[in-house]
Amino acid sequence: MPIEIHRLSRANAALLDQVAPDVFDHEIDPGRLAAYLAEPGHLMVLAVEARLVVGQCAAVIHRHPDQPTELYIDNLGVAPDFKRRGIASKMVDEMFAWGRSLGCEEAWVGTEPDNVEGRGFYESRNAQAIPIVMYEYDV
Repeated sequence: MPIEIHRLSRANAALLDQVAPDVFDHEIDPGRLAAYLAEPGHLMVLAVEARLVVGQCAAVIHRHPDQPTELYIDNLGVAPDFKRRGIASKMVDEMFAWGRSLGCEEAWVGTEPDNVEGRGFYESRNAQAIPIVMYEYDV
């Protein structure tokens, strides 16, 4: 069965009723999902096979008064049984197209230094690693 790529919206949020293991880090919380969908700058594309979500790519649009609008790829996940089938590439391509249609001129993604699989994927798509230091706060 072919993989379909969908842009998540309130109208098709029920797609998230059936999600393969390890697509997301945690279970979908209905309240968090509603809040996510209420934000116009939050984007998500889903990879679906036979009504089962097998992949997701989440992004946020960052608008600045002095810099180009950018698309931040916040999360990318594909179920282990569906990896190495081009699903991540299809989702990222769809996310880039969606971002362009909303005025994004650049895109970026961050990952952990030890995420060998993720780094290999991004580098295979001609992304250049830029060393940064990230700080995290509990708020």
